[in-house]
Amino acid sequence: MEFPESIKQQTCRDCLSGKTLGFEIKMAFQPIVDWHKQAIVAYEALVRGPEGQGAGWVFERINDDNRYYFDQACRVKAIETATRLGCQAYLNINFLPNAVYSPETCIKATIEAADLYGFDLTKLVFEVTESEQIIDKNHLQRIFSSYSKRGFKTAIDDYGSGYARMDWLVDLRPDILKLDMQLIRDIEQHPDQQKMVKQVVQQCLLQGTQVLAEGIETRGELDCILALGIHLVQGYYFAKPELEHLASVPFSSL
Repeated sequence: MEFPESIKQQTCRDCLSGKTLGFEIKMAFQPIVDWHKQAIVAYEALVRGPEGQGAGWVFERINDDNRYYFDQACRVKAIETATRLGCQAYLNINFLPNAVYSPETCIKATIEAADLYGFDLTKLVFEVTESEQIIDKNHLQRIFSSYSKRGFKTAIDDYGSGYARMDWLVDLRPDILKLDMQLIRDIEQHPDQQKMVKQVVQQCLLQGTQVLAEGIETRGELDCILALGIHLVQGYYFAKPELEHLASVPFSSL
C-alpha cells in the first residue's frame, strides 16, 4: 500500500502539531484472563465517545481525512489512560492497518507516548481491528514484522469473521490469535464449531501462536473452551468493558 508523498508529509506535520479529530475520545478497558493462573494478564483498550458512546458512534465520524489521526490518537489515549489508571498488565491496542503508511514512521508517536507517560513498551500488543477491510496482506505483513522487531506483540482479532482465514494466520504468524465470538457462542452445543476451533488450535501450536477465546458469556462456553486447550479468555462472563476503569474479575465466584 503506497500513500502519496503529500499525504505522508502532511500527516507527519499534523501529528507533530497536535492536530485533533474534532471530537474527544475516551477508552474503556476489558480484562483478558489466563484461566490457569486465575489472573488478569492484559486489558484491551476499546474506544468510546466523550460521554461513553459506543465504538459505532465513534467510527461513524471516521473517514479518509481523519483515519490516520484517529489511529494515532487511539494509541496515545490508550497508553495515557492505562498509565494513569496504574495498569501493570499487557495493554492491547486496536490499530487500523490502512491508516499506517509506514510502520517505522507511524510507530513514533506510540513510542513517544509510552516514554512520556512511563508505560513499558514491551507490554504493548497491537491487534488488527475488524472495522475496515484489509486490502493488502503484504502491507499488513510488513507492519507485523516491523512491530515484532521492536519487541511489540501482534494479534489478529475476531478470527473466523471477515478477512480472517487460515492462510492469513499462517502468513502473518501473530503472537496471539483471538477467536471471534461467533465461533464461541454456544460452542458446547455445536460440534462443528468445536472441530473448527480444534483445527485452529493445532495450527497455532505448530507456529507458536497463542489462542485467545473472546466473547465468552456462559460457564458452558468456558468449560468447552478449556477442554479444547485454550486458557486465555475474555468476555462478559468475566467482566464488561468499563470506561476509564480497570475492571477486576471475581474469580472466586465464577
